[in-house]
Order: sequence, then C-alpha cells, then structure tokens
Amino acid sequence: QAVAEIDRILKPGGTFAVSVPRFWPERICWALSDDYHNEPGGHVRIFRESQLKSAVENRGLSFFHKHFAHGLHSPYWWLKCAVGVKREDVKAVNLYKRFLEWDITQAPWLTRTLEKIAGPLMGKSVVLYFTKGAA
Repeated sequence: QAVAEIDRILKPGGTFAVSVPRFWPERICWALSDDYHNEPGGHVRIFRESQLKSAVENRGLSFFHKHFAHGLHSPYWWLKCAVGVKREDVKAVNLYKRFLEWDITQAPWLTRTLEKIAGPLMGKSVVLYFTKGAA
C-alpha cells in the first residue's frame, strides 16, 4: 500500500529514496531483545533488500542506486539489545552513545573514515533510490 501511494504522488521523472533497516544487523537486534522490536514507533518489520527492491520496481519505478548507512550504529544497538534496551546504567553503552553523539555533532575525520568502512560491512540501514519514468 505504501509503495502504491508513493507511486501515485511521485511526479513523472521524480526520484524516490527509501531507507529501511538492513536485514542481518536488524535480525541480530531482534534475536537479542524482544523489547527492541516491540517498542511503540520502532521497527516492526524487517525487509530483505531484494524483496523491497522488487516491490518498488513492480510499481514501475526504476532502481538506480543503493548505499548502506549507519555502520557505526549497529554495534551500539547490539550492545543495547544484549543488556536491555531500556537500561541507561551500562557504562559501555553510555560511552558508545557519547561516541555516536560526537560523530553526529562534529563529524570528525576519524568517524567519517570508520563509517566509510563500516557502512558497507554492517550498516544498520540500506537506502535504495528509484526514479519514475516520464509520463
């Protein structure tokens, strides 16, 4: 239904990007913690990249690019899920959170370089890009 609505409102020649949790890093989170995937507003579904790509292409949109993002975030969430997603008293998790906040707010060369390596290997998200043909 969502893909049909996107197809309906996307103008001819328009570009559509979809970012969803990547299957295997997300599956680890689900395996480690029931709380993680039962959180209101959280991830309720895990897509396989090929299934999502096919669903969008079946609506007539053309795939043209993909990339992986948030490679540095996967280990953080694995830690959170292992110790309890609601716990805020675990030193290792809190230190890693500060590391991610530093990355987000300052974008230092060190973390940008690490992300370039970690993204393709264990990026928490996959981003797929599509275009809609001319009318």
